[in-house]
Amino acid sequence: MFGKRVFDGGKDLDDRTIDVVQATRPDAVASLNENDWYTTEEVAAVLKVDASSLRRWRTASPPQGPPFVHLTSRVTRYLGADVLAYVRRNRIDPAAA
Repeated sequence: MFGKRVFDGGKDLDDRTIDVVQATRPDAVASLNENDWYTTEEVAAVLKVDASSLRRWRTASPPQGPPFVHLTSRVTRYLGADVLAYVRRNRIDPAAA
């Protein structure tokens, strides 16, 4: 789905838009690659929340949401394995309760 990501501007906007739209499929979380890095917009699409939610979670005290890495003051990335672990940790199974 997201495969071979280039974050230095190597991918044009149309390709990124297609990736984000594809992420809204029901199997989007399962299709995350544990070793790939994702943008805020890509993770938001997978979690089906607005990107501003992830930004707000990052700036909360203490920070919330999946673990992230600030590469610069304007560039934040999420490791696929961290996003998957976050979803698994926060899954509530009513049948098990």
